[in-house]
Amino acid sequence: MTLTLHPAAMLAVSLLLFTLPGRAQTPAGQHYDFTSQPAPGAVALHAKTPPLYSTATGYGFVGQSGALPARAVHTAPIRHEPEGYVITEPAVDPNAATDHYNNFGMVFRVKAAPGAYAIRVRTTTGAADAIVSISGMQTSRLTAPVFWDAAGLMPNHTRMTVAGRDWSYRYVNGREFIDIEIEPRRAGVAVGLSEIVLTPIPPRQRPAATLPAIFTLGDSTVKSYTFDEAPMSGWGQVLDQLFDPGKVRVINYSMGGRSFRSAYAEGRLNDLLLAGSIGDTVMVQFGHNDESTDETRRFGRGSSEAMYEEFIRAVYLPAIRARGMQPVFVTPMSRVNGNQKPGEPYADSFSKRRFPDLMRKLGAELGVPVVDLNARSVAYYNAAGREAITAMVMSIEAGETPGKTNDGSYANGHPANKIDGTHFKEALSKQYARMVATELARLAAQGDPVAAGITSQLSPKVRHALAANDWSAVHPEIANDIVAGSGAYYRNQVEKLIQLGAFTKDTQGNFRPQEAMQAREFAAALALLLRLPAGAVAAPPEGTLTRETMGALLLEAYRARFGTQSLARPAYMTDYNGKTIVPGSPGYDPNLDSGAQGAMYYPLVRWEQLQDTADVSAANAQTLREAYELGLMRSESGIERGRMLNGRTLEPGALVTRAKAAKALYFMWVLAQPPKAENDAR
Repeated sequence: MTLTLHPAAMLAVSLLLFTLPGRAQTPAGQHYDFTSQPAPGAVALHAKTPPLYSTATGYGFVGQSGALPARAVHTAPIRHEPEGYVITEPAVDPNAATDHYNNFGMVFRVKAAPGAYAIRVRTTTGAADAIVSISGMQTSRLTAPVFWDAAGLMPNHTRMTVAGRDWSYRYVNGREFIDIEIEPRRAGVAVGLSEIVLTPIPPRQRPAATLPAIFTLGDSTVKSYTFDEAPMSGWGQVLDQLFDPGKVRVINYSMGGRSFRSAYAEGRLNDLLLAGSIGDTVMVQFGHNDESTDETRRFGRGSSEAMYEEFIRAVYLPAIRARGMQPVFVTPMSRVNGNQKPGEPYADSFSKRRFPDLMRKLGAELGVPVVDLNARSVAYYNAAGREAITAMVMSIEAGETPGKTNDGSYANGHPANKIDGTHFKEALSKQYARMVATELARLAAQGDPVAAGITSQLSPKVRHALAANDWSAVHPEIANDIVAGSGAYYRNQVEKLIQLGAFTKDTQGNFRPQEAMQAREFAAALALLLRLPAGAVAAPPEGTLTRETMGALLLEAYRARFGTQSLARPAYMTDYNGKTIVPGSPGYDPNLDSGAQGAMYYPLVRWEQLQDTADVSAANAQTLREAYELGLMRSESGIERGRMLNGRTLEPGALVTRAKAAKALYFMWVLAQPPKAENDAR
């Protein structure tokens, strides 16, 4: 018989366990003094021979750090001086500018149970000579003022501070020890330890009148995006739309390029755990960047399968539980093959390093709920079909978005000249969020108390959708005729415009993407999306929309929104035009680095190079030219998804389909948005 407890009862039991011997109790404090005049109450360590670590004493110097990968350090050259134990390295790594570097130095290990500690380290010299690291973390990231999200809404509240010779950091430990690493900045300079103080920080009780939280932690597939990155989206950005805001907060700590290793090393996991309270949930999805083959780099992203397992087993899981929080694993969705052949079935992309299998195995062994997004994603790809899935991943053609990537603007197509099957648009991120909720409901039905607690916080609409297997009320913007086949080509744009109220479905729930667009409907949608006052876009004559009329309306709306001065142009046209984000720059995402540089916003084919400008009416010739040169309209002939490619015909007399109208309207909508604002508009 299976015993199933109500979520509230489970929380009560978990709180009780914090008081039982051997459970996640607040660890004891520790104080070590290495000077010739130790402080009262401290463990005095000032023998001529430095103490080496032993499990019996629970402290001492080690010859190799516990980082992943481990870093070799030295114990033999350590000597005692009045100010503490010091070491002088005759040489340091000449590759200090890379992630491979090792300047050696010393590591003092302290036996410490999983839990949070306020750590103060006093060095024998100042920060100009020494670097202090805690258990393999990347100090340069911990001391800098950083934000965890693209929109700059979530600052790091647990930065490492340095005052003279004192280094302070609040750290959540998952292992059975903490390493204090002292490293010289250059050769020939003595650096060392004077004092270490570890003060326990108890698990955080949820403040009164504060809702419980679900934290999501993952990579670019979970990240919350800004408008300048449109149309890219992550499922963590839209997950909150499925929950009852009166019951729970959903907080996304995810960022592109992150892995189990890098999210730990930069302090992202640490800040999340200190922000959370007892009973909060942490949903973790990593795997894509863990596939990087840089697992030997000191601050790389990649992991071997053994390292991946150790991060879960020995770093993340015990740290989450020590804070009284509930872990949930989410297996990473399969990447989509951008060159998938017609009729070829989709298969799991994790064929070399089988991280989803490892996560499933460890979840079962360690009692952690596993949301199997990996298996769900492959099943969804095969059910939806190649045309629909290709449309929903980052398959960008000219004129689809004014957004940018590391390499510059997307406006002329994808600068990487590929269909990016790792990243995706909001139309797919919503489906992933649906799969996550569906998996949680499945686990809850099987008696998992953590999943049951989470599903109880879903909105009534979502709970009904799960029970009825009908999500139409949750996503009314999805039209029947845009989910498969050629009708799905601009699915992302159509869904967003219906969501924003610019378009509606007919009585049969269809959008009719291949029908001709009505000129007045287009003008009204344009004014609504750009938030223009009444009359700002003149109502065109009754009838269908031609490309020439569309160009004139786009320019009219642009002028009403931005004016006619070149200095008033939106940042998409200026700040991101031909600008490459290089490694080390703010906003750089290594997972988006294609090697291309300087992709331009403005059309690659000049007006004079177009082959049919003579077909434009004399009355609209200058208007259409200006609209084209501003990049508001581009050739729709000779372009291709996944290619930075422009056509050479404007086709001014051609009718505009509703699907192509959606493409143009979405482009203008993004152009009018503040670039660094979070792109979760509904």
